[in-house]
Amino acid sequence: MEPFDIRNSFDLTGKTAAVTGGAGVLCRSMCHALASAGANVAVLDLDETAARQVAESIRTNGGRALAVPCNVLERSSIEQACQAVLAEFGRVDILVNGAGGNSPKATTNPQQAFFDLPTDALRWVFDLNLVGTILPCQVFGKVMVEQKTGIILNISSMNALRPLTRIPAYSAAKAGVSNFTQWLAVHMAQEYSTDIRVNAIAPGFFLTEQNRFLLTEKESGELTSRGMSILAHTPMNRFGVPDDLLGTLLWLVSPASAFVTGVVVPVDGGFSAFSGV
Repeated sequence: MEPFDIRNSFDLTGKTAAVTGGAGVLCRSMCHALASAGANVAVLDLDETAARQVAESIRTNGGRALAVPCNVLERSSIEQACQAVLAEFGRVDILVNGAGGNSPKATTNPQQAFFDLPTDALRWVFDLNLVGTILPCQVFGKVMVEQKTGIILNISSMNALRPLTRIPAYSAAKAGVSNFTQWLAVHMAQEYSTDIRVNAIAPGFFLTEQNRFLLTEKESGELTSRGMSILAHTPMNRFGVPDDLLGTLLWLVSPASAFVTGVVVPVDGGFSAFSGV
C-alpha cells in the first residue's frame, strides 16, 4: 500500500464541480474554495446576475468558472444547466446541493401561531430544501452513473439533528435532506458504483439572508433573544463564518475521504455536543 500523500489527496485539478445556490452567502465561498483546489466550477443559481459575479471573481483569481441559471424546483431547468456544464467542461465530478432556505411565512411568532401557518409557505420551504436537493441528484446523479464515479455533497442543517423552535417546516425539510443523503449513499453504492459517494454537511449557526431576521434586530443589528440563546448553547461562543465550512467541504469532495459515504458532518462550534449543563 502506498503511503498517504496529503498534498494530492485534496487536489481537485481537472475535476468539475456544480454548485446549486452557488451565489449564496455560504456557497459562494465554497465555489471559491473548489476553484482554489483546482476544480472547474459551475455556479448554478436562480439569480443569474449574482452567479455571473461569483464566476467572474473566480476567473479574475485564475480559476475556471461558468455561471449557469438554474431553478432547482424545475427539472427542465436543472437538465438545461447540466447540459451547459457538460458542454463547457465535458463531465461533472462533484455536485454540491447548496440551494435552500427558510421563509418568515413558515415561521411561528406571537402574531402567527403554528396552527395558522399557510400551506403554501410550508410547501415552499419543503420543496426548496428537500425537493430542491432530490431533483439535482436525479439529473446530475445520472451523469455520474454513466461515468461510474462522482461525489454528491448535500447541505443539511443543525435543525436536522436538534429541531429548533419556530421553524417547523425548515427543521423537518432538513431532516429529510439528512435521511435522503443516507438513502442515496447506499443506493448509489449498491446499485451503480462504489465510486459514487454521497455525504452532507450540517452547518450550525451562520448569519445568512434567510435567518438574519431571526437572529438580529432589523433596526439595531443587535442580537435577538434567540440569537443570544444560540450563542449561549454554542461552546465556541460565536456564529460560524463561511470559511468555517471549507475544510469539511474539501475533505468530503476529495480523495482524502474515499471511504466515507452516507455521513452527515456537523460544523457547529460544538452546539450538537452541548447539553446546556
